[in-house]
Amino acid sequence: MSYASIMVHLQTSPEAQARLRTARTLAQKFDAVLIGVGVEMVPPLAIGAGAGAVQADWYAAVSSSIEENLKLAESMFWEAATGLAKGAVWKRGLAFPKEALAATARGADLIVADRGPKNHKSDYRDAGAAELAVALGRPLLFNPEGAAEFSGKKILLAWKDSREARRAMNDAMPFFKRAEAVLVAEVCHGYEEADALARIEDVVTALKRHGVAAEGRAVVHSGAPAHEILRQASLFGADLVVAGAYGHTRLGEWLFGGVTQDLLEQKDHYVLLSH
Repeated sequence: MSYASIMVHLQTSPEAQARLRTARTLAQKFDAVLIGVGVEMVPPLAIGAGAGAVQADWYAAVSSSIEENLKLAESMFWEAATGLAKGAVWKRGLAFPKEALAATARGADLIVADRGPKNHKSDYRDAGAAELAVALGRPLLFNPEGAAEFSGKKILLAWKDSREARRAMNDAMPFFKRAEAVLVAEVCHGYEEADALARIEDVVTALKRHGVAAEGRAVVHSGAPAHEILRQASLFGADLVVAGAYGHTRLGEWLFGGVTQDLLEQKDHYVLLSH
């Protein structure tokens, strides 16, 4: 099992260029096709009715500006894709990013994304990791701000006995198989420790059947689970954390729970999320 295609949403911003570098590294590591997607939608012009000519001029001007930006992004993409054994594919157009990326993800095995802009986020231009993890139906690799180049030599699997964690474990198998060491860690209360150890033993055994160098650890801790997961990842020397993405909807808006949100807000570890 491997990743045959790596997809990334590309713009001209520094954050997008960081995503591209990581996606390129992964495409080279897994001998995969690199898929770049350049999409943005023209935002509406807030003017009153009866100004059709103004709206038409606005649409033409903004569309032209977007096209120029996407041409520049395309040039950056092809420069990064130089030398990849399996080549690359570029797709671009005027579309809402989340919807366009969700559609394109049907032909990709892994998607690289980041948190998105902290301020001034626009659905017409941006698509952050949180919303994409839910929309894509594919594993998503969160590219943290300012992180070192991806290694994946040591990985922490944040275990929770849930559908999402089991899917994340399966989705991350190509990473596990290439890793030097994998730590399966479950954060639990003291009264849960025996049950947690039994669950972890099953997961470690399953990974070893795939040839993965895995070990397990039950971490008794009463504080915020995400903070302990990240602390264990640092102690283990892992630069990648694998976890299920958990949350709920409220009036049509997706809201992540504390653990997932904390994993997306930290800056030191790459995170593979599956929902």
